[in-house]
Amino acid sequence: MFRNTMPRYDLLSDEAMATLDRGWRRIVSEIGVEFLSDRALDLFRAAGQRVEDNTVFLDPDFVLEQVAKAPREFDVAARNPEHSVHIGGDAMAFGAVYGPPFVRQGQVRRDATMEDFRSFAKLAQSFDTLDSAGGVVCEPNDTPLDSRHLDMTLALQTLTDKLYMGNVVSGVNARDTIAMSEILFGGREVIERTPVTISLINCNSPLRWDDRMLDAQFEYCAAAQPVVLTPFILMGAMSPVTIPAALVQQMAEALSGIALAQLIRPGCPVVFGSFLSNIDMQSGSPCFGTPESATGLLCTGQIARHFGLPFRTGGAMTSSQLPDAQAGYEALMTLLPTFLAGANWVMHAAGWLEGGLVACYEKFVIDIELLQMMREEFTPLEIDEASLAFDAHTEVGHGGHFLGAMHTMERFRTCFYRPLLSSSENYERWMRGGGVDAAGRAEQIYQKRLADYEQPPLDDAVRAELEEYVVRRRAELGD
Repeated sequence: MFRNTMPRYDLLSDEAMATLDRGWRRIVSEIGVEFLSDRALDLFRAAGQRVEDNTVFLDPDFVLEQVAKAPREFDVAARNPEHSVHIGGDAMAFGAVYGPPFVRQGQVRRDATMEDFRSFAKLAQSFDTLDSAGGVVCEPNDTPLDSRHLDMTLALQTLTDKLYMGNVVSGVNARDTIAMSEILFGGREVIERTPVTISLINCNSPLRWDDRMLDAQFEYCAAAQPVVLTPFILMGAMSPVTIPAALVQQMAEALSGIALAQLIRPGCPVVFGSFLSNIDMQSGSPCFGTPESATGLLCTGQIARHFGLPFRTGGAMTSSQLPDAQAGYEALMTLLPTFLAGANWVMHAAGWLEGGLVACYEKFVIDIELLQMMREEFTPLEIDEASLAFDAHTEVGHGGHFLGAMHTMERFRTCFYRPLLSSSENYERWMRGGGVDAAGRAEQIYQKRLADYEQPPLDDAVRAELEEYVVRRRAELGD
């Protein structure tokens, strides 16, 4: 986990924030938000909100009353306490890519498999920069749909000792995640006291929360496990094309989902989620790493702080089909505002390619390099007498060099960032080494990490109980 104590980069004036505030209030009260869940509708109705069919017309002040019940900050425990994280404040936690059905290795693009899922979990464990492998790091298409969540959760719990995300495909899957978490951590009371998983609940933008996501939300909120209420907005498709309109819609959707979380269980930890980008107006394709998404990201951070909520956004996103220059600069276009905004929970921080359709091994390593550099850049500069190096000037004198100075010799191992991936060799030496580009070097790095991977220890009895649960539930689900 990284502590980002640098100043936040706020774009919105007080007047702009007031205008956005009026906008989301109009949406929730005049247009309403659709909830495809009778349980949700009953809760809103009992709380005095107007319900027509599946649409809830919300009193904005009621929404704010519910939002105020959510904690500003909270902890999430990993099974290795050294990897537990704090969500909120100046804390930033990073998880790998989430959701791709395909995988890229070098020149090969193919369906993702369970073996890929395990490999990405191992990579996430091996890099200290990541706080979590995430959840659906890739979609293992070679396992049964109804039970694959059991194998994925087991892999995250056993191949890593870091924070993991819960499965949200259905309420059944959420219950299984919670049950397996109880086994891993020692019971329901333990995980309710300090949450152990965090789950992504996406809004079906515009202005609809669907039944599957809501079923999962009910399970996680009832168990006091944090949920990331995230509008899924691509401007021009799921929202109007203007950034302010998208921000207002995002506020209405996220705040309505957060209000529901507090009706389910007052005080349940939540994260103000954002997945905001735009489409290509010529082709209709999703675009990532765009100036518009960066602007929206910066605004989202300011908006979440306005409501006193931790927030999720950012990552290392790109529309590129390959781990090439486009993938690098678009990923940085998302990561830099992520740090400037001080996002608390950062998904898709490593491995995202091709608009999220692909989890890429080489891109995973490239993103780790970017993350490490960003963390270094956003570590405050310490200035003291020793760092001014007056004695080095005295030693070297006029017209000399500092390579052999005592000040240099005492600090040369740690004075500068040492790249994981980048090459600074001269051309001749680089060619003698095979002339390997960044993607090729990334391939070498991930392969070595996987070869050197060591599984973190886990009590044999706990492992056996988890495996027995998976076998039993798989049979009960018919797989």
